[in-house]
Amino acid sequence: MRTLQIFFTFLRLGLTSFGGPVAHIGYFRTEFVERKRWLDETAFADLLALCQFLPGPTSSQLGLSIGLKQGGIAGAASAWLGFTLPSALIMAWCGVELGAHRDLFGGGWVHGLKLLACAVVAEAVWSLGRKLAAERWRQTVMVAALALALLAPGAPGQLAAMALGVIAGQFLPSRGETARVEQGRGIGLPGWLSWPALILLVFGLVGLPLIAELGGDRTVALFDRFFRAGSLVFGGGHVVLPLLRDALVPPGWIADDRFLAGYALAQTVPGPLFTFAAYLGGAIDGYRGAVLGVAAIFLPSFLMLLGVLPHWHRLQKVAAVRRALEGVNAAVVGLLLAALYNPVFTSSVATVVDFSIVALLFLGLAAWRVPVVLLVAIAAAAGMLI
Repeated sequence: MRTLQIFFTFLRLGLTSFGGPVAHIGYFRTEFVERKRWLDETAFADLLALCQFLPGPTSSQLGLSIGLKQGGIAGAASAWLGFTLPSALIMAWCGVELGAHRDLFGGGWVHGLKLLACAVVAEAVWSLGRKLAAERWRQTVMVAALALALLAPGAPGQLAAMALGVIAGQFLPSRGETARVEQGRGIGLPGWLSWPALILLVFGLVGLPLIAELGGDRTVALFDRFFRAGSLVFGGGHVVLPLLRDALVPPGWIADDRFLAGYALAQTVPGPLFTFAAYLGGAIDGYRGAVLGVAAIFLPSFLMLLGVLPHWHRLQKVAAVRRALEGVNAAVVGLLLAALYNPVFTSSVATVVDFSIVALLFLGLAAWRVPVVLLVAIAAAAGMLI
C-alpha cells in the first residue's frame, strides 16, 4: 500500500508539474514538506543539495530520493515511474507519429519551435546565471567553461568544464554558506549497496561503448548513447541538449530539424525534461526505442543515488566538497550558455526577424510568465507566417 501511495502521489505531480526543474522543486516542497509532511525542511534541503551535486536531472533525482526515503528501492521505482510516465508517453507518441509523417518537418511550424527552443534555453541561462554566477569570480568560471565547451564539443568539453569548476571552487571567495548536516537523517540504505551500484555505473560508462563498438549491435549502441548522456550532465535537462545532439545527429540517427522540434515540444509537457529521450528513441526505433531511451538516460541517476546516498552526510562535512559544488554550479551556467550558442542559436536564428521573435518569446517567458503551452502555439504560428 505504501508503494501504491508513493506511485499515485508522484503520478499526480507528473501530470501537473509544468515549468521545468526549478518549478518541480517548488511542487515537491509544497507536497512533501508542507502537505504530506514526509520530510522536514532540513531533510528536504539535504536531499536537494545532494541532487544538485550529482550529475543528472535534479528534480527526478530528488523524487527518487524521496521515494527511497519513504519506501526503499520499490518506493524509488514507484516515484520515478509516476513522475516520468505521463510526459514519457506523450513524447514517445510524438516521436513515433511525427516520424511517420516526415513531410511535416519541412513546415514553418518546426522553424517556429526551434526559435522557441532558443528562447527557452536563453531563459534558463538568465535564471541560473543570476543565482549561480552573480559574482565576477563565478562569472569568470562561467566564461571559461563556455570556452571549453565550445572548443571541445560534447563530453570532453563538458568534463573539462566540470573539472575546472571543481578546481576553481577551492579558490573562489566563500559565500559564507554552511552545510546542513545532522546525524541520523540519512536514507537508511546499507553502505554495502553503494558498491554494486557504482560498479554498474562504471561498467555502463566503460563497458557499453566497447560492447557497442565490437559487437556492432544497434540496440546496444543506442542504449550506450543515452546512458552516457544521462551520466555526464550537470545542471539538469537543458545541458543534455548538446550531448544528445552530438551523440545522435552527426552519426545520422536523427535529423537536426526533428531533434530541435522535439526539444521544443518537450518544454510543453509536465514532468522531467529528460523524457525528451522518449521522443528521440521513438523517432529512431519506434516505441521500443522510446522505452530504451528513457530507461538508459535515467538509469545513471538511480545508480548514482544508490552509490552516494549512504555516504552523503559524511561527504557534506568536507569543506572541499561544498566548495567544489559552488564551482561546478558556476561552470554549469557556462555549459548552458554554450548550448544556447551551438546548436540552438546557430541552427535556428538566421535573420533579424528570427532574432526578434526569439526576443519576444524570451520576454514572454522571463518577464510575463506566459504559459509555455501558449508560447508553443504562438511560435508555431509565427514560424508558418515567416
